[in-house]
Amino acid sequence: MTIENVLPEDYAEMLKVWENSVRATHDFITEEDIEFFKPIIMEHAFPAVSLKCVKNESGSIVGFVGVHDAKVEMLFVLNEVRGQGVGTVLLQHAIEQLAATKVDVNEQNPQAVGFYQHMGFKIESRSPLDDMGKPFPILHMTL
Repeated sequence: MTIENVLPEDYAEMLKVWENSVRATHDFITEEDIEFFKPIIMEHAFPAVSLKCVKNESGSIVGFVGVHDAKVEMLFVLNEVRGQGVGTVLLQHAIEQLAATKVDVNEQNPQAVGFYQHMGFKIESRSPLDDMGKPFPILHMTL
């Protein structure tokens, strides 16, 4: 698996990866929440971070990571390839090449919490609301 740079023209494809991943792993998020977050991610979140992706043999993006100020701001993998090492490769790249040492994780996504713990992150603190003020508790984790 090779890590590739992301271009703005990749954002629409990445948003599909995000939505696919969220639907598979964030069962606490409603359809309204997904529609609320989509334009924010496209217009604000993607441009604000250093983005890297992994593509499959046919050139389609199967996972991506975004880092800003030593923090993993996003890491999403297509549900069809979860468990095949894509997230691990992306996170290792974020740690080794982008100096990531922090991540915020939805407490209601135990698979993600376990993944980050397996990768060496520890829970430092908890917030009852997410950055948008929505009632999705966030675990603040560090290496």
